[in-house]
Amino acid sequence: MPAKQFHITKSTGEKVDFSMEKLKNSLQFSGATEDMVSEIVQRVQDELYQGITTREIYNRAYALLKKKKSVYASKYKLKKAIYELGPTGFPFEKFISGILHYSGYQTKVGEVLQGTCVSHEIDVIAIKNGILNVIECKFHSEDGLKCNVKVPLYINSRYKDVKGPLDSQKERNFTATEGWVVTNTRFTNDALEYGKCAGLYLLSWDYPHGDGLKERIDRLRLYPITVSTLLSGREKDFLLERDIVLCRQLEKNDFLLDHLGVSNGRKQRILKEMKSLCNS
Repeated sequence: MPAKQFHITKSTGEKVDFSMEKLKNSLQFSGATEDMVSEIVQRVQDELYQGITTREIYNRAYALLKKKKSVYASKYKLKKAIYELGPTGFPFEKFISGILHYSGYQTKVGEVLQGTCVSHEIDVIAIKNGILNVIECKFHSEDGLKCNVKVPLYINSRYKDVKGPLDSQKERNFTATEGWVVTNTRFTNDALEYGKCAGLYLLSWDYPHGDGLKERIDRLRLYPITVSTLLSGREKDFLLERDIVLCRQLEKNDFLLDHLGVSNGRKQRILKEMKSLCNS
């Protein structure tokens, strides 16, 4: 039976046709060679059955890729790794702050700003080129959930409340303000339409096209430590609790691996993995 006739089950429960191209693209994004991609796609295709879930396909492709080269597997699991930053969402805010910091922004996390009506704790404040960006993050810890129009509606009301006092400051290091909504999943069409109409900057896994979170992370080599194939869940939690969110940060704070009791040999393997991700 041709691959296109296989129906797979998405995380939302929706049944769709299996797309070989989507699988190829996700594997190519990991940096795997064309030969590796072709071999893995063929193996996965041979094991398809009606109703197989996208999670099962992902798990199989990930396992095959990990056998080939762990750094490719780490990059392949990027989306899942971001879900693992949860469940509070605070590490995600630190992650977004880190991405912006390495993009030339001055950033602060969890700043309280006084609005016209009430005060607001803002997830991330980022300044660049004279623009102060008021950024609110909407984190989802599981696949299949989208940001609907209620999210930018609510965030825009908060942004408008703090915008007046910000604009009226006599001494300030910015000339304009902008409101952002950032999510690790996707926006619904209504959310996108409202965001554009309201003048909000929207950033999601794949939006704006070509400059979404996925592309930014890969372009800047700013992978979260949760992509690691060598660190255990307990070790990742320990590092996240100490604000080590990026692989780049662990490279610079490798003494924390000693605190975890990691053996020297394993420590070197972990640091090699971090270096490969940051420089791949």
